[in-house]
Amino acid sequence: MKLTIDTDAGVLSTETSGSIPLYSTEAFEIISREWVRIGWASNYYFSLSWFGRPILQLPDDLVRLQEVVYDLQPDVILECGIYSGGSLLFHASLCEAMGKGRVIGIDKHIAPDTRTAIEQHRLAHRIGMIEGDSVAPETVAKVHSSVRAGETVLAILDSHHSKAHVAGELAAYAPLVTPGSCIIAADGVMRDLTDVPGGDPSWSWDNPASAALEFVAAHPEFEMRPPRGPRNITYWPDAWLWRKSHGEGR
Repeated sequence: MKLTIDTDAGVLSTETSGSIPLYSTEAFEIISREWVRIGWASNYYFSLSWFGRPILQLPDDLVRLQEVVYDLQPDVILECGIYSGGSLLFHASLCEAMGKGRVIGIDKHIAPDTRTAIEQHRLAHRIGMIEGDSVAPETVAKVHSSVRAGETVLAILDSHHSKAHVAGELAAYAPLVTPGSCIIAADGVMRDLTDVPGGDPSWSWDNPASAALEFVAAHPEFEMRPPRGPRNITYWPDAWLWRKSHGEGR
């Protein structure tokens, strides 16, 4: 797509939409989509950390997630994918600020330095870690047994991002999500990165959003609903699957 920004005239022009006011919601959506794509190709998200650990998330997604966590006040935040532990500390800091909740992180391999850093952190009392393939039966059983009856659970899927793996995680962990809470299939932005440096054409279908859309179509107890705010400044499009309240949508 050819995109022209004319600040003197105050218009943005594309081959498909023609000229539109530069300082408009429509122009913001077009520019922000390209900003996200360029930022991803430039490894922008690798430049960020939380409490001293790399977090590898888009700041807009983290702020929107914070809004949801504050509204839900979950007892458990379940996250598949630990990497360097920054996101575990992010979730744990929210729990600490709210005075409730804990985080369960799952990863196929937890690096020794990551485990040590998390276990020695002042927020360690809010964090538990389970090492194992997130879709392996024994790992799934450990996670389920770590959640107590009556606890409110929010889940985030951010490990291996193939469609098949995310579908497996949705099947494994969506049953833990309580009515009124959600499960998030992160990094569906892959489908919009097929033509950028470092992208892959197969991502047009092999991505977390594809798994999430198929899941919600087959599970009427869930609905797809993004958080408020601009929808293009995100790595998590079509990611937010909300479990309906009891009796809703039956």
